[in-house]
Amino acid sequence: MLNSDETGYRTSGEKRWLWALVAANFVFYKIALTRGAEVLVALLGEVFTGILCSDRCPSYLKYHKGEGQFCWAHFKRNILGIQEIGKTTDAGRFCRDALALHARLFRLWHRFRDGPGVRYGPITREQLIAKSIPLEKKFFALADRYVDSCDKDVRNLALALLKHFEKFFAFLRNEGVEPTNNSAERALRCAVQWRKVSFGSRSAQGEIAVARLLTVTRTCRMQNREPLDYLGNAIRSHRKAQLVTSLLETASTT
Repeated sequence: MLNSDETGYRTSGEKRWLWALVAANFVFYKIALTRGAEVLVALLGEVFTGILCSDRCPSYLKYHKGEGQFCWAHFKRNILGIQEIGKTTDAGRFCRDALALHARLFRLWHRFRDGPGVRYGPITREQLIAKSIPLEKKFFALADRYVDSCDKDVRNLALALLKHFEKFFAFLRNEGVEPTNNSAERALRCAVQWRKVSFGSRSAQGEIAVARLLTVTRTCRMQNREPLDYLGNAIRSHRKAQLVTSLLETASTT
């Protein structure tokens, strides 16, 4: 399972894209010329057999035809955006009903994820699935009701929900999958802070350095390792022409 997200970047003032791929025990960063699906092909191969969690950016839709999870937090932002600017009756009613269902779905999720002490009491995974089925049906019925809405924004969001319905609820079918892409967004946050301080890069070599340093520091923190210790050992090993300790426990790199 991978969570993926991307954000803008600059090299000598020219547009680039900073990608972050987050797995259970590592983060990988890549600065690329494009936001397109070809970056995913280069990083993951022609076909990714795992579960790819993301927003609904066309790059992911074009690349990954298999099991995926779309981010509910991103979808909620879409709903709130329509609610803020919408002036039609459909916009008001659709957003009201969608937000109410979203709140109920995530109340169940937090009861499952947060465990003892959570409000309303914890539930098991089996209970989460059973209690979510009626909400799935209500989401589908809501989308179906507004798929021909005269409000373009409402119509587009309802169509997205219908067309990609399975990808919104993959977290119920696959243990370990979360309904949001928050891990990838958090991984990008530190990179954005770096970008703001450094104003980007000046060369292709600088892009590689930034991506690799971000990969090392964020991965070490996920694994409760000290980034400076790892970097120091890696430099000493390189100077002695020795194997560098892998960031992954099961592999080694030179």
